[in-house]
Order: sequence, then C-alpha cells, then structure tokens
Amino acid sequence: MESKIFYTKVDEAPALATYSLLPIIKAFLKQAKIEIVKKDISLAGRILANFSKDEFPDDLKILGDLTKDPKSIIIKLPNISASIPQLQAAIKELQERGYNLPNYPDEPKNEEEKKIKDRYSKILGSAVNPVLREGNSDRRASKAIKEFARKNPHYMGEWKNSSKTKVAHMQKLDFYGTEKSVTLKKDMEVSIVLKKNSGERKVLKEGLKLFKDEIVDGSFMSVDELSKFYKEQIIEAKNADLLLSLHLKATMMKISDPIMFGVAVKSYFSTIFKKYEDEFRKLGINPNNGLAHIFNEIKKLPSNLAKKVEKELNECLNSSASLAMVNSDKGITNLHFPNDVIVDASMPAMIRNGGKMWDKNGDAKECIAMIPDRSYAGVYAAVIEDCKINGAFDPKTMGSVPNVGLMAKKAQEYGSHDTTFEVEDDGVIEVVGEEVLLEHKVSKGDIWRMCRVKDEAVRDWVSLAVRRARLSNTPAIFWLDENRAHDSEIIKKVNFYLKDEDTNGLDLTILSPKEATIATLKRVREGKDTICVTGNVLRDYNTDLFPILELGTSSKMLSIVPLLNGGALFETGAGGSAPKHVEQFLKENHLRWDSLGEFLALGAALEHISLSNEKAKVLAKTLDSATEEFLNENRSPSRVVKELDTRGSHVYLAYYWVKALSTQTDDLELKDKFSKIALLFSAKIDEIIKNLNEAQGESVDMGGYYHFDDEKGRKNLRPNEEFNKIIDEIFNM
Repeated sequence: MESKIFYTKVDEAPALATYSLLPIIKAFLKQAKIEIVKKDISLAGRILANFSKDEFPDDLKILGDLTKDPKSIIIKLPNISASIPQLQAAIKELQERGYNLPNYPDEPKNEEEKKIKDRYSKILGSAVNPVLREGNSDRRASKAIKEFARKNPHYMGEWKNSSKTKVAHMQKLDFYGTEKSVTLKKDMEVSIVLKKNSGERKVLKEGLKLFKDEIVDGSFMSVDELSKFYKEQIIEAKNADLLLSLHLKATMMKISDPIMFGVAVKSYFSTIFKKYEDEFRKLGINPNNGLAHIFNEIKKLPSNLAKKVEKELNECLNSSASLAMVNSDKGITNLHFPNDVIVDASMPAMIRNGGKMWDKNGDAKECIAMIPDRSYAGVYAAVIEDCKINGAFDPKTMGSVPNVGLMAKKAQEYGSHDTTFEVEDDGVIEVVGEEVLLEHKVSKGDIWRMCRVKDEAVRDWVSLAVRRARLSNTPAIFWLDENRAHDSEIIKKVNFYLKDEDTNGLDLTILSPKEATIATLKRVREGKDTICVTGNVLRDYNTDLFPILELGTSSKMLSIVPLLNGGALFETGAGGSAPKHVEQFLKENHLRWDSLGEFLALGAALEHISLSNEKAKVLAKTLDSATEEFLNENRSPSRVVKELDTRGSHVYLAYYWVKALSTQTDDLELKDKFSKIALLFSAKIDEIIKNLNEAQGESVDMGGYYHFDDEKGRKNLRPNEEFNKIIDEIFNM
C-alpha cells in the first residue's frame, strides 16, 4: 500500500457504526492503494492497555507518537471522556468478561492502591485529546451541509421576551477572579507546593519543566463560596418556580468539575448529608459520583434505616427546587450522574428548546442554568438575552460561525489535569523554582489548578486564523478578555504575531467572549458568517453551540487539525447523544448514529493524500459528490424503528459513491471497474434497504456496552449478505 490512514476504534454509537462503515471505506480506498489501520482508543481499550500491556498494545501512545510524524493521517471519532462511574462500570464489565483487573480504589488505603488509582487516573476525563491534538483546530460546516440545513430547517423552540430563564454564575473567588498569569522569560523547572498553616510543606508536583515564552497560570475556586452560590440559586429557583440545572464538563475536566458537581449534590441535600454524616462516611459515599451513587450505596444500610434515608432524599427532591431532568420517564435528574452534566451539549439544547428544560413530569419549563465559573458563562448568558429580545434563530437564514481553536501542546484548561488539586488543608499554594512564580492563599477543599500555553501553539493559532480569514474572506474575532489574567497575556502574543502576517484587507478584531458573542449573533441574524478564534475550552463550547443552533447537531461539522510537524488529524462530530443511540440499538436493533462526520473527515483525508496520489484525488472528488447526493436525498438515519438506520445510510453512501465513480472521466480504469458494480448495485439496492429495515424491532446482544464482542458486531451491523458481497467484490477488484 502507498499510504495509510489511522482510524480510531472508540466507544458507544460511533463504535457500532464503525462495524458497518469501515469495511466500505477499506474496499474503496484499496483502489488507491491506501491502507486503513485501526487503533483502539476506546475506554475499554485504554484500560486493557494500561493493565495488560503484553496482550494489548497502547494504541493511544502509538497514535501520540504518530502525530509527530509529518506523513501521519489520523481520523479520530468521538470517544468517551470517562467519569469515575463510567470507569468503574467499564472495569466491572471487563472483569465479568474474564480480564484480570483491579477495582478502582476511590479512597486508597495503602501504597499499592495509590499506584492503582494513579494508573486508572490516566484514563479518566480528557485522556485522549491532549495526546492527539498536536495542532490547532480548523472546524467549519461544508457548503453542502449549510445548504442542506437551510433547505431542511430543524425545529427551534419559541422564545418569549418574558422568559425568566437565565444563567447564574459566581461573583467572586472563582477561577476567573483568582487567576494569575505570567509569560516566562527563560526555561525553568518548578514545583507546586502547599505550605500548610500548620507549618508542614507538601510537594504536590515536582520537576515540572517550563519553557521560555510559555504562558503559565494559576487559579483556584473557593468551595465555600461555591456552596454558598449553589444554595442561593436553590432558594431562588424554588421561589421563582424555575427548574434548577447545573452545567459543567465533569467528563473532560476530570479533576475540577466532578468536585464542583459533588458540591452541588451536597448543597442540595445539605441537611441529609449533615444528619447522616457518619453513616455516609462509613459507606464511602462520594457526592462527586452523583445522586444515583447515593441511592445505590444506602442500600447497604440496615433495611429500616435505608428506607428512611431514601424517603428523606425523595422528600427533599419534592420539597426543594425542582431539578431539571435528564430522563423524566426514568426519574433521572440533572444531579444523578456527573457524566450527564456536559455544558457544551446541555446549554445549546436548552437554548434551542426556547430556554426550557424538562421537569419530572416531562413538561418543558424555564430554568436557572448554573455555570459557576465566570470565564465562559457570559457567552451563554449573551445568547439567552439575545433570544429574549429577538426570538429564536432561523436556520433557513442564519449565518455560520466556523472556529479556529487553540489546542496544540495541551493548551489551557484541557491540559491541566495533572496540575489540578483538591486542597487538603488551609495554607498557601506556590509555583516555585529559583523564586516564587505564582501563589494563592487557599482553604481546605478548594480546587487549585495550573494551566499552560506554549508559545509555538499560539503562533501557529494566529497564523491559522489569518489563513482561514483570507481563504474564506470572512471577518474573524479573537475571543479574549483583557480583564482576565490569562487572556491579557494571550492578547500580547496575538498582537505581536499578527505583525508577522499579511493582514491587509482582513477584518480582525479582539473582543471579550461576551462582547464577541453579541457581535457574532448580530451578524448571524443578518445571515453573515463570522470566524470565532478561541481558546481550547471555548473551541469545545462554540463548536457545539453554533452548529446545534444552525444545523441541529454538531456531528455534521468538519474538523481539520493541521499537525505542527506536518501531518493531519481529522476529527468527526461530537458524541454527546451516543449513549441514547446505543440504548435504542440494543432494545430495537435500530441505530440512528449519523456518520456524516466520518464521510466528511474521510473526504478531507483523501484530499490531503491526493497531493501525491491521483487515484485518491478521484476518490475524494467522487466521495464529495456522493455525500452531496446523500444530503439531497435525505439519507441520514431516522429515529424511528423499521425506517432507515445507520446501516442503511451507509448502503446509500456506498451506492452514491459507486455511481459517482462510474460516471467520472478523470480515471478511466476506475470508471470501468465501478460501472460494472453500479449495474449490480442498482438492481439490488431497494431490496437491500427493505431487508435492513424489516430486520429491525427485536433486541440485540453486543456482548457488553464498553467492550463490544467483535463477532457480534460484525453479525449485527453487517447483516445483509447481498450488500456484503458487493463490498467484498469492490475490495477484491
């Protein structure tokens, strides 16, 4: 084979879809001598690689090394950023499948358990993205996707100017307010130290190598102030008859946000936690794991006491502020599971639904959206205020908001996991080398973190933003707040590196996130496109927020990451709805995962290869034509059983690709080969789709949730032998 594309094996719905799609991709790409190499970055795969290295290679590390190879081309699908409950569930499933794995020790009792917890901690949260994202992000919707969205506008709930829905955030002692930032003048090695008021000095992290021109931040969140904030919002929501909802990123921000989530749980049930403090401690109840964990653990109490505590928990749910629901039918609240609290998915869904979330009866109701830290809460507050004044957005006319995101070299908060700490005692935390670089006075329970941004990453980000603005002839706004310590240092670098770029004729501005939101929304309503140039977290938030409002989903976005050393990473859409898709598939044998993101990523990867491979150029061009026909014919999966699902949508994509190859004239050899396949396919496609639809309706077994059985995957996701024969024939041409 002349070229390789590394394709990631992941989790949940995208993993199910891969069983169906990957054989198709392999067959077509073989015609251009391109090999597909699968690498396992799933949660289960990472667990096994960490504890059974001899049997399971560390594919994440292998891919991380490949990102530094200028020839590497990687297609990355959405993977689970695991919370502790998800990690524990995956471990349990693997143990039941016969894998010899230790349990995850919530509270290690000895050195061996500490080592086990440390090994598992490397798998939690955003363990994958910082390893693979050795470049900055260029994310946008293709022209075909935008046209489809305008012709087929998705549902938008009605907004009223009388709406009481609002965003609530802290006013002081959050990460925004306590942040200190410095740009280094030389290389150095530092330690992070807690100097306790008792006089003890504890090293939290040592031997950290920092580099000249790197930006280094330190900040903390006061847990006392956070608890006070939550309790104020609980009272206000109750008095105003509004739903109470919490919006964090407890999956990606694996240290800080689960703690913030746990403080919310403890604040809501404060009287119960106080009353049963001893019992909860003995049970090992950790509010960071959510309400479902509490309900499960209290079953271990004596029967009468367990019933009493359960009754009091339910009474609190009924008498306190009404919680927004994740699943009203199953009684799952916003506080049941930390991995259900994903701000970049939950906030756009609420805004799209007219500023309403679901109550316990399944009715849509206005709410208070708690986003504790001020750093980015103002973005969502500005969108909500705009909707109150101007009403819902119109997908038929609204402009697009492509993103250029700073994420290379583990930039900003998403790279801070190993330098984030829950403070164990009152004192002062210092970042210290030859001298003290940063320091904060902290209290027991506070969350302290250090974030970093490499100079090389910022320089490349600025250059990428200028290139995108030039290529698309679109205004670009840098979303940076001069009043935030970190952003003020970034602004200095942006202004410095813009001098090295040809900015003649370009419209480039720097605005705070809130001001940038207001300016962008004004243009959006005028049908004008605006590039948002953001840091790592806002990249994540905005590439869900604006696509969900415009397209109804973020899964249809094309994300290209030009790697700093010359290769390319192509990321497919978001996976926030993946668990619900799996649930339906297992129950009804109907998978509704839309693989459009994979089609787009593959097309972009082929274009990248086509610079040195003419057949890849033909495949890219014809795949683009096939994708356009796929959209025009509306072949995305239906939500309804017995209708077109993911497998059928893959059949149509393959059919349209075959047709495009059979009619193109750039490569007569491919034209001749695929003309024969096109005749065969045309005669059988209706029967194939009919059989796929009719086979739905019964439950299916995949051998697990986190670690699918591959044989069952092939059987359940490639059930039509006629179609399989066609794909095999293409592969063997």
